[in-house]
Amino acid sequence: MSEGANRLHISNHPLVCHKLALLRKRDTPPWQFRQLIREITLLLLYEATADLLVWSERVETPLEVSEVATLGERVGFAPILRAGLGMVEGALELLPTADVRHLGIYRDHVTLLPVEYYSRLQGLPTANVYLVLDPMLATGQSAAAAVDMLKRWGATRVKFVGLIGAPEGIEVLQKAHPDLSIYLAARDRQLNSIGYILPGLGDAGDRQFRT
Repeated sequence: MSEGANRLHISNHPLVCHKLALLRKRDTPPWQFRQLIREITLLLLYEATADLLVWSERVETPLEVSEVATLGERVGFAPILRAGLGMVEGALELLPTADVRHLGIYRDHVTLLPVEYYSRLQGLPTANVYLVLDPMLATGQSAAAAVDMLKRWGATRVKFVGLIGAPEGIEVLQKAHPDLSIYLAARDRQLNSIGYILPGLGDAGDRQFRT
């Protein structure tokens, strides 16, 4: 098995599968769509943060002093605007003290190439690991550009967390960043001629914000 295959994690958790099925339905209303994205994000981040380091600490319980494990690393989230915004709420619910760095990248509908237009990457990275958040890993170009931006800024550990990935996009992202771990709820069949994932769920940004 290749190193890239070892770094690709497709969730088979029953709750993830069930919620993703509801998310795919064309008649799921925007309010429920946003709620499902938040819930799936929580479940995926549970898996994506399983390798975080912990520190040993002594705390006083109501009955005695106990040795416990506490989080030993800072986590940052880097949502790709605008669809990635829907994943931030769930991410911050899990880690409310996380560093959040918004990345503005859109896909040119003619060339299908990424265009960078915004970032909040001032100063030095304040987290030990940054998780790029974007529901759809379609062509892979925007995700690769987001990881490029974080690495140029100085981030040394980066992961990608999304809902659905196309084989083409997964391959592009893995070739651009062989060291990257990718966490998805599903790997779909293919891209269509205009870069949408099939069967997919449509445009995640449009469905979240009713645009």
